[in-house]
Amino acid sequence: MNEEIIELKGLTKRYGYGDTESFALKDFDLTIKRGEFIMIMGPSGCGKTTLLNIIGLLDRPTSGEYILNGENIANVSSSRQARIRAKKIGFIFQNFNLIEDLSILENVALPLIYVGQPRTVRLKNASESLKRFHLGEKEYYYPSQLSGGQQQRAAIARAVVSNPEIILADEPTGNLDSRTSYMVMDELKKIHAEGNTIVMVTHNPALTVYATRVINMLDGQIATDVKTVADHNLPQPINVKVKKRKHLKKRRH
Repeated sequence: MNEEIIELKGLTKRYGYGDTESFALKDFDLTIKRGEFIMIMGPSGCGKTTLLNIIGLLDRPTSGEYILNGENIANVSSSRQARIRAKKIGFIFQNFNLIEDLSILENVALPLIYVGQPRTVRLKNASESLKRFHLGEKEYYYPSQLSGGQQQRAAIARAVVSNPEIILADEPTGNLDSRTSYMVMDELKKIHAEGNTIVMVTHNPALTVYATRVINMLDGQIATDVKTVADHNLPQPINVKVKKRKHLKKRRH
């Protein structure tokens, strides 16, 4: 059930020309299976964030293929990429990226605008997502009224509110103390256990205990790629499990 969800082939991101030419990614190949929790590490400037931005359709490669669920989306229109991003990808950032003059509830509801949900439905779903992360009593607070850990949990609630297939996290614990970092990682662990695919950039090697695969990058390429969990042991999406059980029940009858 853990089929390939992302395949990157010969991905290159080039800046400048001639003497000023540089590469953030160069002939980069990577296959990601559904249900993996991948941590990407490496020195500053090695291409980690560029890779995450391309996977998240926030940036385009100079060349190469990006295949998502069997479709090459590297060069599809910006509007098509925006629709894919809204439905399939959730983002968690180091600096939380919450809008200061919106309540936490309104912040979490934002991604649902792009999938066309009416306002009352958006707010109801955002409220449920906040309760999941123990922030139900903070719905009408503003970001400045929350601690760093609470803001990051709100950001995670926003990332998962539209039930995306892929969660991308760029240094989600970078601005948090160690205790709060592990609280945030425990929330991500729960999300992963439900079968979500997570790709996370981090500089903290202690956090790799949460990963099923650890990739080290250097100069825009993969230096090492280590799986810590076999593919057949990866979690399956909950909806897939439900469908499987229904299928088995039908067969028994």
